[in-house]
Amino acid sequence: MNRKVYLLLLIVSFGVMLPFIAPYVTLDPGNSRVAIESETVQFPALIAHIGFGLLAMASGFVQLSAKVRRSRPDLHRRFGRVYVLSVAVSGLAALVVTFYVEDFGKAVSFLMLSALWLLTCWNGWRAAVRRRMEEHRVWMIRSFGMTLAVASARLLTPVLMLIDAALHGFTLPGGLEGMIGDVLNVNVWVGLLLNLVIVEWGILRRRGDGR
Repeated sequence: MNRKVYLLLLIVSFGVMLPFIAPYVTLDPGNSRVAIESETVQFPALIAHIGFGLLAMASGFVQLSAKVRRSRPDLHRRFGRVYVLSVAVSGLAALVVTFYVEDFGKAVSFLMLSALWLLTCWNGWRAAVRRRMEEHRVWMIRSFGMTLAVASARLLTPVLMLIDAALHGFTLPGGLEGMIGDVLNVNVWVGLLLNLVIVEWGILRRRGDGR
């Protein structure tokens, strides 16, 4: 990956996610951005999902660095273990959180994203264990695409709000709150689809170039 693209992706991803994560640093359910029905199950699962998700994103960016892969393979392996463990914990915690999502469409989008995240990471880890390094790299690229899906979803939210307003002739029949609710019910689907398309295009392009 081009260094400028890498840095831009890193800055945008953390820039989008850190403000969202900030309220949870206090570990106070009262500061949660989503309704908390259970402080003994839902909230701990949500904290685990967010915390280990952030760790997965950070370690994933280390893994994405070609310089680290070439010059520090030992570091690449260590961060790889951190990434796999983080995805496993965050992905499984996300499955628990899904049961507390009221909107069915939103719940299915979280369920699908969590399942794809766990599956792609599992396939990447299994390929590494079997020394199928090219297969490992492809699956881990897919996995990291899933890691960044929520960041993409949040980045696309203003665009989706504009599209929603345009489709309603900028009249906002449900008001601003209704429009935001509609957008938040589909933004994960759009982020997931966009990342899948970009990742698969990148993989096919790389294969076509013989890299």
